[in-house]
Amino acid sequence: MKVKTILVSQPAPKTETSPYFDLSDKQKVKIDFRSFIHVEGIPVKEVRSQKVDFKNFTAIILTSRNAVDYFFKTAEEMRFKVPDDMKYFCQSEAVAYYLQKYVVYRKRKIYVGNRTFPELTKLIKKHKTEKFLLPSSDKLKPLIPEELDKLEVKWTRLNLYRTVISDLSDLEDVFYDVLVFFSPSGIESLLHNFPNFKQNNTRIAAFGNSTVKAVTDAGLKCDIQAPTPETPSMTMALDKYIKSVNKK
Repeated sequence: MKVKTILVSQPAPKTETSPYFDLSDKQKVKIDFRSFIHVEGIPVKEVRSQKVDFKNFTAIILTSRNAVDYFFKTAEEMRFKVPDDMKYFCQSEAVAYYLQKYVVYRKRKIYVGNRTFPELTKLIKKHKTEKFLLPSSDKLKPLIPEELDKLEVKWTRLNLYRTVISDLSDLEDVFYDVLVFFSPSGIESLLHNFPNFKQNNTRIAAFGNSTVKAVTDAGLKCDIQAPTPETPSMTMALDKYIKSVNKK
């Protein structure tokens, strides 16, 4: 079965230089984007029930732009003025750059990791006397608390936002040759919205081992996997697959 249409379970790229647009032009396939999940802030009343006092912390660990947004939003709603000497440990340059939305970058103590959380822990380890706050979602990768516990630092998790299944009812009668997923939550959303989903000739692409496992655990077939040594990105994996099936 040739591939002519692809649905990526993420928001549309904000830049025109996305590799998905290049893939679409190169392989002459139609690529649509749709969030299968979205993020919502946890109400301040629920945040307060976690009994975490912002005043007790000297450093913030920020793993995503959502963590940045909801930390400052919640601090404002709780009338907490973030001290100028607060230290920020950002998982990537993208998160650190986004932090400028809320603080004067050059006047703050900001430490930037190299994309992965284990890389960030190397910086955290050098500041073991700090008291760390980890703003997070209700679904936190187990790797993060495991790595922090290994360091034996004082840290506290605070849930500030949650992952919510999006309403996809308008897609009920729309069919794609390939569905692309990046997290187990995307598979959960698919089956929640379409409990009678039958894969039939639809190919499923999954990024990451946990997503591949969620696909197979749901009784579905994973046709395209990334990352692999040969195809480290999802677009490369899709490109390779489309080449092989569309030339037949």
